[in-house]
Amino acid sequence: RLALVAALGGAVTSGWLYLRHQRERQRQSRRLRQLRALRLSQADFELRDTAGRTRRKEDFLGSWVLLYFGFTHCPDVCPEELHKLSRALSLLEKEPTLPPLQPLFVTVDPQRDDAAALARYLRDFHPRLLGLTGTAEQVSEAAAAFGVYVSAGPPDADGDYVVDHSVLTFLLDPEGIFRDCYGRSRTAEEMARSVREHMEGY
Repeated sequence: RLALVAALGGAVTSGWLYLRHQRERQRQSRRLRQLRALRLSQADFELRDTAGRTRRKEDFLGSWVLLYFGFTHCPDVCPEELHKLSRALSLLEKEPTLPPLQPLFVTVDPQRDDAAALARYLRDFHPRLLGLTGTAEQVSEAAAAFGVYVSAGPPDADGDYVVDHSVLTFLLDPEGIFRDCYGRSRTAEEMARSVREHMEGY
């Protein structure tokens, strides 16, 4: 009798876990359909990397992408976020079974951030971090496509200025679809864990 009760209990538990798994898969499927319909999922760009090559979002299809908008003259926030991004990448690289992940840094200050400036700046961060710049119009279009706010402040007596911008790191899947974004409150460990979960559920 006890064996029968135990068997029934096990069957109920297994059934509940199966239903829970199915509901989660359905939820993820609905979310993916919603993301496909979002304008952000269609966000594109045409910029130049530090070697002068033209780069578009389609060039990175097939790889996961972490994309951050910032600028090299940023006094504190951008370096902090790029160090966090670099730390998350290092954590993920410890798991060789995970799929490819390409980190991108898009400047919001093309007037000062040419290819050479980006190359020098990014030496302090993860070696695979790829810098992208372009004309003022190209950068503005890329930022707008991802819903990133950008506003350059007035120059000081030395001609220096700060660029106010959204502080978000975007995660795109191998189809170029927006999957998640990470703000300042997320740690490198949390970012890495979230990226891993998205990869495993893809």
